[in-house]
Amino acid sequence: MPTAARLIAAAVFLAVAYVAAELFKPGLPPETQFGWFAPICAAAGFVVGWAVMGGLAGRGYLPAAGSGLRTSVTIVFWVLLGFSVREMILRSIRMRYDGVFDAIEGTFDIMLDYGLALLRPEPLVALAIGGVLGGLLVEWGNRRWR
Repeated sequence: MPTAARLIAAAVFLAVAYVAAELFKPGLPPETQFGWFAPICAAAGFVVGWAVMGGLAGRGYLPAAGSGLRTSVTIVFWVLLGFSVREMILRSIRMRYDGVFDAIEGTFDIMLDYGLALLRPEPLVALAIGGVLGGLLVEWGNRRWR
């Protein structure tokens, strides 16, 4: 059911995911072609913000800060998984895997590589601060327009 908290959460975490994606780009090799990377991350932020943070609103400000962090971590998980599965499919088309289980294992290897590339201060700080402030903003909006 649409609520003010869900709408605010979707908008805030769309922005958090977009900013974090843009801050993630400089840590990768210069020849990397990003295409729709930031908009896809923003879409994931919208969906996860709506589903996760929007549903956790109304429990108080301190839990909201934690829920905001949880939402940021959830966004990172789904984005890493989605782009890892995409990369695994591209590699399997090029016959880089011996079988299905190699491809599944390769997905998690790729996910780990992408996760290690994320371990830079800029995107992590954006996700942490954006998550906490986003959670507090969603809680405020929930109380304001309940």
